[in-house]
Amino acid sequence: MLMRSDPFRAFDRWTEQVLGTPARPAVMPMDAWREEGQFIVEFDLPGVDPDSLDLDVERNVLTVRAERPDVDREHEMVAAERPRGVFSRQLFLGDTLETDRIEASYHDGVLHLTIPIAEKAKPRHIEISHNGERTPINA
Repeated sequence: MLMRSDPFRAFDRWTEQVLGTPARPAVMPMDAWREEGQFIVEFDLPGVDPDSLDLDVERNVLTVRAERPDVDREHEMVAAERPRGVFSRQLFLGDTLETDRIEASYHDGVLHLTIPIAEKAKPRHIEISHNGERTPINA
């Protein structure tokens, strides 16, 4: 049986697994959505010790750091595809979010963040007078 090997393709595959691609980050995949006056962000972090998680906010930049421990050297590994070590991800938050009121929880390998939207950024309804006179509308 003849096996054909392309070392460059193997290297490309390895870098995609370790570093990810712009469409699919390898280390800390995330979902984010807006829900009832707040933003919800969830990071998949299976196998991460909750004590290794660290969240910092500085000038509207949220940094999430986590550590997945190295493989136990006593085991003979057959496959080791999950990234290990310390990794981080940053989110740039807008001025319309209340970064001093972020809530975080970690359950079943998912880091869940709730970030409230500031009152000044929430949509508001403006009444328009219509009594037949021309009056300026101030928003």
